[in-house]
Amino acid sequence: MKMLESIKFWIFDLDNTLYSGKTKVFEQVDKKMSKYISKKLNVTIEEARKIQKNYFHEYNTTLNGMIKNHKIDANEFLDFVHDINIDFLKKDLELGEELKKLEGKKIIFTNGSKKHAMNVTQKIGIDQYFDDVFDIVDSEFIPKPAIDPYNKLVKKHKIDPKLCVFIEDIARNLKPAYEMGMKTVWIKNDEPWASKFSDSNFINYRIDNLSDFLKKINLLKAA
Repeated sequence: MKMLESIKFWIFDLDNTLYSGKTKVFEQVDKKMSKYISKKLNVTIEEARKIQKNYFHEYNTTLNGMIKNHKIDANEFLDFVHDINIDFLKKDLELGEELKKLEGKKIIFTNGSKKHAMNVTQKIGIDQYFDDVFDIVDSEFIPKPAIDPYNKLVKKHKIDPKLCVFIEDIARNLKPAYEMGMKTVWIKNDEPWASKFSDSNFINYRIDNLSDFLKKINLLKAA
């Protein structure tokens, strides 16, 4: 933890990172993707599901695969899949308190949309603590872990990677950040697609709970 005392930039993934994967928010998005593909390509939900997962593994996001292979309207896709019910999400007062105390620039870096990020963070009461949301539109629809969006993010916010931490639930997305010089934090989970590579040396910290992790950092800086 000592190496985190000098950090000035805090980058957070959104889905299953700033809120728990146990809430099943992203599960709704996942189902909407299948529905979109089924309708757009005129295939069954089962076939759509296969296409969706194949594109995710080959192109890092389903959207990227749909753009490359079917020339879809990316904004139409994003609006459709993120039109979900999040009324059940509760305010995360503990996370809000730790984000408020955390010194430095705080940025959300997501393969999703800015609208989705704002909807979720407003619902859990933490939107006011972030300086920016760098979304898939900002990265010109090139998703993590391709290096291009990381470079765009660093350039936009004049980030010194050596003074930066990146926190993610998908382990492979931490590799480019680590290679740029950032400290990396993986939020432990059992999803095969997210935990693959989680034992790699490009991960500096493996944590169970984001609020607890930030609390330790804030206490360390206050000491």
